[in-house]
Amino acid sequence: MKHLIEKYIDNLSIGDVNLFLNKNNINLNGQELEFTYNYIKKNWNQILSDPNSFNFENYKNVYTSINYNKLNNLINEYRAKYSKYL
Repeated sequence: MKHLIEKYIDNLSIGDVNLFLNKNNINLNGQELEFTYNYIKKNWNQILSDPNSFNFENYKNVYTSINYNKLNNLINEYRAKYSKYL
């Protein structure tokens, strides 16, 4: 399973991230989107290995308050749905 996720992340583009966020009514500015994309590419393995180690509050200053709140809600929604599979 990890190999499949790694392959997916390797092929993930910034456009893919933007499309996913737009579908969830989140419109990041250029800096926010670039930070999010780079963070995912660099840290996906650690987050999946230990999801509880990820503290989104540490990145509150990266996002506008509206985008931070929307992203935080989305993260919490996905944690609730998928944490049992990690």
